[in-house]
Amino acid sequence: MKFAKMQGTGNDYIYVNCFDESIDDPPAVAKFLSDRHFGIGSDGLVLILPSDRADFKMDIYNSDGSRAKMCGNAARCVAKYVCDSKMTDRDMISLETLSGIKYINIYKTDGKVTSAQVNMGSPMLKSRDIPALIESDTVISRPLEVGEKVYSVTCLSMGNPHCVVFADRVDEVDVAHLGPQFEHADLFPARTNTEFIRVVNRTTIKMRVWERGNGETRACGTGACAAVVAATENGLCPKGEPITVKVSGGDLIVTYDDDGVRLTGNAELAFTGVTTY
Repeated sequence: MKFAKMQGTGNDYIYVNCFDESIDDPPAVAKFLSDRHFGIGSDGLVLILPSDRADFKMDIYNSDGSRAKMCGNAARCVAKYVCDSKMTDRDMISLETLSGIKYINIYKTDGKVTSAQVNMGSPMLKSRDIPALIESDTVISRPLEVGEKVYSVTCLSMGNPHCVVFADRVDEVDVAHLGPQFEHADLFPARTNTEFIRVVNRTTIKMRVWERGNGETRACGTGACAAVVAATENGLCPKGEPITVKVSGGDLIVTYDDDGVRLTGNAELAFTGVTTY
């Protein structure tokens, strides 16, 4: 099987062109190939497929074999793959995902895609849409007890569930310990991604993220979007202005306004190869 290893802000996946390849058991393949000691090593597996609703389709499997509905970093890398592979010559593509069709603007340097902007759609703030088992209509600056400590959290969905936790010192958060506790909290029947963020100033956020099914990753596109939405809904960032979200893998730019959320960042090819599994 031919594959490409790609990363967006350090969020790395194995990409397979399923116009040419077929995979019988994607969850098992994702678990095997994602292992960083015995496999290729990645945050998961992304299948690039034909679509009868959009230009292309993206199917994502986390490193534990679970299925993901959406990943903004992966969407940018899919755009780079199909453009650089001459599967399209367009500067904007539509991409079918489990959280709907996303539209991606593509930016090139010397004929190669270097970055892209994904229209992520509007955030879902209603508790029932996240989903979050809470009696209030929304979860904005609400108390949540995790590990015998009460945190103020803001929750939303960007096509997948997110719980945003404001922290004074992001670098000192024990993400490996707290992440699983948030992910499996009773409040979240579908589990949740968790972002630990600090608003540095009105246009800059520092973030670490625990992704359900993956653990702590160097970046999360939907998580960066969730962080900006949460900060804006709490009055800490201005609506409609580009916000820089700093993650360990680099910077992402998120704009949240009445038209929805747009995510801009890099897309890079690490290497290509052939594997059996």
